[in-house]
Amino acid sequence: MAKREQQVFTLLVEVGRKSGDGLPDGATGAALMCFASGVDEAEAVRETVATLKQADLAPLDVSGYGTLDERLAEGHEISGEERGLMARALEENAVIVAQMTPFFGDED
Repeated sequence: MAKREQQVFTLLVEVGRKSGDGLPDGATGAALMCFASGVDEAEAVRETVATLKQADLAPLDVSGYGTLDERLAEGHEISGEERGLMARALEENAVIVAQMTPFFGDED
């Protein structure tokens, strides 16, 4: 059986509150944009959820946006900074949190 190659997936993870999570006071949760390596999206999701739990975050939902090639095929504009973080995630076989947006309960 051929070894499947690692790829990097873009994931949006919603997290709730948990003691010691490091989110700002008054936040009800947050959205984290992550770049995670895996042989498939399912593995990338599992690794991301496990990593966030180790960081005392409480993952609630994960949405996958595909690989770099899939995103480009869909017409997404991807900055050089994003590409660099994706390359780092692949090189380090890691989960990179690229952006965190806290929620403060006033969203509709």
